[in-house]
Amino acid sequence: MPPCNEEDMQTDLLLHGLYVRSKKLVSKTEITSQVEWKDVNWAKAEWAVFKLQKRIYRASQRGDVKLVRRLQKMVVKSRYAKLIAVRKVTQENKGKNTAGVDGVKSLDKKQRMSLVNELEIDAKARPARRVWIPKPGRQEKRPLGIPTIRDRAKQALLKLVLEPEWEAKFESESFGFRPGRSCHDAIEAIRIVITAKPKYVLDADIARCFDQINHQKLLAKIDTIPKFRRQIKAWLKAGVFEEGNWKETDRGTPQGGVISPLLANIALHGMQKAIEEVYPAYSNGCIKGARGKFGRDDVSQPKLIRYADGTPVQA
Repeated sequence: MPPCNEEDMQTDLLLHGLYVRSKKLVSKTEITSQVEWKDVNWAKAEWAVFKLQKRIYRASQRGDVKLVRRLQKMVVKSRYAKLIAVRKVTQENKGKNTAGVDGVKSLDKKQRMSLVNELEIDAKARPARRVWIPKPGRQEKRPLGIPTIRDRAKQALLKLVLEPEWEAKFESESFGFRPGRSCHDAIEAIRIVITAKPKYVLDADIARCFDQINHQKLLAKIDTIPKFRRQIKAWLKAGVFEEGNWKETDRGTPQGGVISPLLANIALHGMQKAIEEVYPAYSNGCIKGARGKFGRDDVSQPKLIRYADGTPVQA
């Protein structure tokens, strides 16, 4: 669908590198395939993608699915978004020098630009390389699935459009693996809930959360563009290589993938809503019909504060 209003026209200009803070037209040279990596204007690229993410977030808040999908399709084709995705996995992430099954640990500047030129959401994926790393302060180990650099870049690109859509939907009590939120925010949320009066606290940790996610239910819950869904399914079903042997993955998301934390948050989204449906409450927070259930009226609705797969519940 062609742009039909001023904001859409600005969006189209952003995606083609023609729109800057001063709102003046500039040359397209800096984002063509001939430009060198060192000459990319990263501040402009990040600002352009952020503006588009902001529009996706607002459209998702309004429930305008049609606009969300149109903007997402535009962004994944944008050269700016591809540049940012490649830079994130080859220069910024902690595991940037970790090889996947192809043995490629790092890319030079020409190889990065070549990857940008070739990067597409194409429903293809290579298996992840599985390694075992020790859990902090414990004897046991956990599996880490390391995708190839190309797959990590595709995951980073898709995350750029899925994350703002879901940030508009996620519950306010969720804090893990979300932009602008930290464990300190989760601690403060717990403090606020337990300050008013004594509470019972259930500290729950979902065992092997990343490894047990149901693929079919996750894909149905994401409910995104078919092209995106096929790509996510390809990553989930690609399997892992461990000690030279390929193993099928019929459930779970590989820890080590760029998009895996977001997928886990999507899978776990809705836990507080489920509590609210079981224990509906008045505006003061007390459970409706509490006297008949608990013998008193001032029983507060349970609150779930989630940080990734850790879920303290206050009641």
